[in-house]
Order: sequence, then structure tokens, then C-alpha cells
Amino acid sequence: MAGYAYCASLTRDQWAWEFLRRNAGYRADYRQFITLWHALEADYGAPPHRDYPRWKLDPRAYGPLPGNDVLDQATGELCIADNDRILLECWMGAKWGFYKFPLDPERAAPPSPDELAWRPPPLSDKPPESAYRLDICFDLSLPLPPQLETAKFRLISRATELRRSGLATPMTVANQRERWTQMLRLLDAEAAGISVEGEDAALRCEAQAMVQGDYRGILRLAAAE
Repeated sequence: MAGYAYCASLTRDQWAWEFLRRNAGYRADYRQFITLWHALEADYGAPPHRDYPRWKLDPRAYGPLPGNDVLDQATGELCIADNDRILLECWMGAKWGFYKFPLDPERAAPPSPDELAWRPPPLSDKPPESAYRLDICFDLSLPLPPQLETAKFRLISRATELRRSGLATPMTVANQRERWTQMLRLLDAEAAGISVEGEDAALRCEAQAMVQGDYRGILRLAAAE
């Protein structure tokens, strides 16, 4: 695990990036995006000498990337130009869930907060695992404050029971770090053509789901310990 020593200090936002940068779709989009971006800079210059009036007239400066669909929905603001089209770099962020300029998935160093800011994660449509689910009934014909206090007590008690049984409650970066590091190891092994079997195969499936979009769920955890 020496090659994953850097994982010990990753923040919540950096963990989400570690899974996104292993996404084949993002990697392909980035290659296409950066090729277009360099072509635009070759034609119109780079800051501070960019000829932006001409840049914004070029259809290549707007999303979607060739071969991609128009975004059905996106969280957060979109960078819409005067022609009501979405700037290409902002289209990338809206598709993959971040603000700021798209990052190279091959970069070695984890991104700093100045380089990467995540858009609000969408609400999950997946039901919680049965162990983490607790249904509480309220009677709206009765005063709510005492019912809320009772519900709070039940929630705290249930969380304590789960922790005693060995389940992480609530999930945090600290108590998921070892598991996520193992996921990265399995993903990289698979990418290198190494077969994964047994218990690792089940964890690999979870890791693949993280890469395909569940990385945004990491952003629902507390940002700091």
C-alpha cells in the first residue's frame, strides 16, 4: 500500500476527485476538451492576451463536446454567454459535478481548494441500506416538539447500536479512508489487467459504482472531522 500513502491525508473533496479521475468517460471528455481548448488558444491567444470577442464567436467554445448530448439537468450555476450557450469549460463542470477549470486526470498531486470546487451533490434516489434505515412515525394531530425529542433520542440510540455492532455511523472521511484506499487499489489493479476475485470482487463493484457517479455521494459527508 506504499503507493497509496498519500491517501492518508486526502480531504473529502479530494477523495471524490480520486474516483472521478478514474472514470473512463471523464478521461475521454478531458482529452477532447483540452485538445479543443489548446486549438482555441492557438487561434485567439491565452490570458491576458486572449481575443475574447473573437473567441466567443467560435462554436467550439461552447458545450456540449462533439458526440455528447445537451445536459438535461445540472446542479449549480451555468456559465451562459450572450448567445445563451454554455461555455465549454462550464459544460464540463456541469456534466461531472464541479466548478472551476477541468483538471487533468493524469495529474499526480491532489487538487487544492483553489483548483477544485464541487457543485452541490444531487439528492440520492437510492434507499439507505436496511441497517442504516430507521422509520419514525409522527402524529400531526399532536404537538410536534415532544415527538421530535423522542425521534432524536431514537436516532441517537440506533446510531450507538450500529457503532457497537461495528458499523460506521455516521460515515466520515476518517472511518471510510481505509475502505476507499482499498477501492482505489482494486480499481488500479483492474486497469492494469490484474484479476480481482473473492471478497475483493464485491468491493471492486462498489468501487466501480463510485467511479461511475457515486463519488458525488462522498460530498454529502461532513467536510472536516
